[in-house]
Amino acid sequence: MSIQNQQTKLNIGLFGFGVVGESLYNVLQETPTLNASIKKVCIKHPEKKRSAPEGLFTTDPEVLLNDDSINVIVELIDDADAAYYIVSKALSSKKAVVSANKKLIAEHLEELISLQQHFNVPFLYESACCASIPVIRNLEEYYDNDLLQGISGIVNGSTNFILTKIFEEKKSYNDALLQAQYEGFAESDPALDVEGIDAVNKLTILLAHAYGVVSSPEELVYTGIQNLHESDAQFAKEKGFHIKLLAQAKKLEDGKIAAFVLPQFVKDDSQFYNVRNEYNGVAIESSLADQQFFYGKGAGGYPTASAVLSDLSALRYDYRYEYKKLRYGKPSQLTNDLFLRVYISFDGLFQVPNEKFERIEEWSSTDKRCHVIGVIKFSRLLDTSWWKRPNTSLILLPDAFVTDVKEKAEIIEDELILV
Repeated sequence: MSIQNQQTKLNIGLFGFGVVGESLYNVLQETPTLNASIKKVCIKHPEKKRSAPEGLFTTDPEVLLNDDSINVIVELIDDADAAYYIVSKALSSKKAVVSANKKLIAEHLEELISLQQHFNVPFLYESACCASIPVIRNLEEYYDNDLLQGISGIVNGSTNFILTKIFEEKKSYNDALLQAQYEGFAESDPALDVEGIDAVNKLTILLAHAYGVVSSPEELVYTGIQNLHESDAQFAKEKGFHIKLLAQAKKLEDGKIAAFVLPQFVKDDSQFYNVRNEYNGVAIESSLADQQFFYGKGAGGYPTASAVLSDLSALRYDYRYEYKKLRYGKPSQLTNDLFLRVYISFDGLFQVPNEKFERIEEWSSTDKRCHVIGVIKFSRLLDTSWWKRPNTSLILLPDAFVTDVKEKAEIIEDELILV
């Protein structure tokens, strides 16, 4: 059964009844004008008590996928492999699909684009990137040109929540993480959030809509907040900075795209400085409009459900992504040929990998911890063995992109700053 006009009722088959699924169920009870209802919900653990009639639930996905009266599948589970089967079968059955599964989309984007185009059916996933912020729709409709210079953002509400609790409320990392999980902001596997995996999945999706780049998360340099040290927080405090985990994509002078997810120091004049708790913030820079900033909740049941609801509403008028940069233009290419200004801290005395730097601007050391500030060639970060390890943290400086790289500076022992 296809969605042909605005009068057609949306009969929804829902996969998952966790924080977001239950929130969507509640919202739909209060939104009769949408002319949509959940006909069946597929769950994994039938023994759990749920705030909906028992007859609504099943553990058999085929009940939903083979029901011709269900014309929309909403996929809200955290198993990417199971989700791929669900979504691909739904699309091939010509059912519209709405998904919040960023891992699924990032890892299978090329196949999913092909499926939706081959079967001529919508596949929408606004909620997969920044929950309540409509960033994908804006990239599709308002920045569908070659004037987009960059996109950067706090795209993971869980890590931002944790950083807020650590740096503003002086909580320990473990206590902040537990609070994030308790309040429903963190993923079931916290590593997806704190190690930057969730953010790089979202950046992979944004690259396709911003620049027509279809890549995989493994192609991008990324890390999370798992290795941040209390000395990094102290350095940030002394300089008047906050630390934020930013996903970034920037068009360079040669037209190629630099893309990565890394922690960054931000100054108080940055729009990201005051993005707190579970909120997300996305800055989009274009040649003509300068910079625009989007702000909203990036985690939690109802904020994410609001984006799912928006996608369901868009199905009323047969909205679908066109992937204009990919289909009609010349897609951009990723590059590792750039230089960044970074801060790196290590355990131990004099553990400075000076050979990795093009230029060292500052370094200090004690018998317990040292840090270095300097310019590094981005391609050196492809080897993660020296910087993405326990007790080592790498953080970008404000205005991290560097174009005036000079010859590699000599490291003079007399210039060592002992603290």
